This record gives sequence, C-alpha cells and structure tokens, in this order.
Amino acid sequence: MSKTPSLTLNNGLDMPQLGFGVWQVPDDEAARAVSTALEVGYRSIDTAEIYGNEEGTGKAIGASGIARDELFVTTKLWNAKDVDWTRDAVLRAFDGSLARLGLDHVDLYLIHWPRPARDDYLTIWRAFEEIAESGRARAVGVSNFQPAQLRRLLDETSVVPAVNQVELHPQFQQAEVRAVNAEHGIVTEAWSPLGSGKGLLDVPTVVAIARKHGRTPAQTVLRWHLQLGNVVIPKSVTPSRIKENFDPFGFELDQEDLAALAALDSGNRLGSNPDTFDS
Repeated sequence: MSKTPSLTLNNGLDMPQLGFGVWQVPDDEAARAVSTALEVGYRSIDTAEIYGNEEGTGKAIGASGIARDELFVTTKLWNAKDVDWTRDAVLRAFDGSLARLGLDHVDLYLIHWPRPARDDYLTIWRAFEEIAESGRARAVGVSNFQPAQLRRLLDETSVVPAVNQVELHPQFQQAEVRAVNAEHGIVTEAWSPLGSGKGLLDVPTVVAIARKHGRTPAQTVLRWHLQLGNVVIPKSVTPSRIKENFDPFGFELDQEDLAALAALDSGNRLGSNPDTFDS
C-alpha cells in the first residue's frame, strides 16, 4: 500500500493525513482495534479522555514495538461543564491522559468542545499554550470550534491552533470553517469522515463514483477528504474495514467526481452544534 502522506502543521510538525480514530470503542476493545490498525500500517491514533479508552489505546501502543517517534498520538481534554477550568485543572487533566496512555508526551492535544456558554475556552487555551511550551504536547489545537470562536481565540491569545477537528463529510462539508482554518494556517481534521454509518456510503452518487474507480464507497470518500487537504481519522473495529480504510491511494477523483460529491452537501449535522453544546 502507498505510504500515508503527511501535512506540515503551523509549528513545523508533520502529521499523517490518514489516521485511526477510536471514538465509541470500549476500552477493552480499543487495545485490539489499535493493535490491528498499527499492524496494518496506521501511525496516527486519535483518542480522547471522554472516550474512556486511553488505557486500551496506550496498551496497544506500548505493545506494538513501534518506536515512539514513528507514531502520532492525539488526545483531547474533556472540558466538562461541572469543572472550574483553571490552569491547574487543565494541567491535572492532561497529566491524567498521559498516565492512562502510558506516555510522557502526546503529539497533539485538543480542547474537545468550545462550550461558549461557559466562556472559559480562553483560560483553557492559555494552559494549553503552557503545555505546548513544555514539550509534553508537541502541538495543541481545538475541536468543534466555529469561526467566531476561532477568531476570538486568535485575537486574544498568542498561539495559533495547529488543528481544528470538526464534523466533516460530503453531506456536511463545512466550507466556512475550512476557509477560516486555511486563512490562519490551521489544519482541518475530519471526525465522522464517513458519515457515522448514517447512509452516506449507500448514496447512489458515492456508489457510482466508487464503481467508476474500482474502489469501495469508504475508500472513495476518504480519497475526497485527502484531495481536499483534510486530515481524516476513520474508525472501525472490524479488521477488514480497518485495512480497507487504510488504502484510499492509487487513484484520483477527477473534477466531475468532485463536483458530484460537492453537490451532496446538505448543511445538516449528524452531531451536536458547537454553538449550543454544553452537556
């Protein structure tokens, strides 16, 4: 299979453009799924405190025998609404994630949600800046941030997020968010890149383009992401699908394909709205 391409983040760190996500994977299954992904060839793993599977993920990483500098590990701060997110609270949460992962550093640490109703993401971000300065997170970023929240962060703090991880797939293409990210050198990373099993891979347009290229619908959608310049983190616990998702290479969507996929954008989210989410 083709070597996974990388994107260079705004601090000079290289990040694989195709990674493996473990959202909704129970901790006791995460070790097996991550081990399979690493055996297939993935070198970027995306987890989060709230997923409850940092320990299983860390066990797979530790048992893999792969040199740490060959891996790119992402986790996220679950900035729960019932916590007073002071600097010290953020640092404690980060220490907890490192302990569960069994690592002395991560490659990317993200604020999981902006929670604008709480108005504390600037305080959290300033602690993230400190974590980045320490080297215990090689890069820091955000997740689910809308343009207004990003612009406020940029206006009032000193470190530009390296990544903004958002819901993104052909039926919800986030053109404005991607444009703002690009304007400021922030990499767009897609969660639910395959539409969370809600029918995207059965859409006739997707099926027809996949058939045209002799590929699966999942590989076709992942190829779309890569050609847009997104980082993408498909999730599966099925070994055959983990392998399938690691091979969106060796073909290219043409302008007709891209136009057809662009026409699928409904503007409808599958997940929560970042402007109102606070649960």
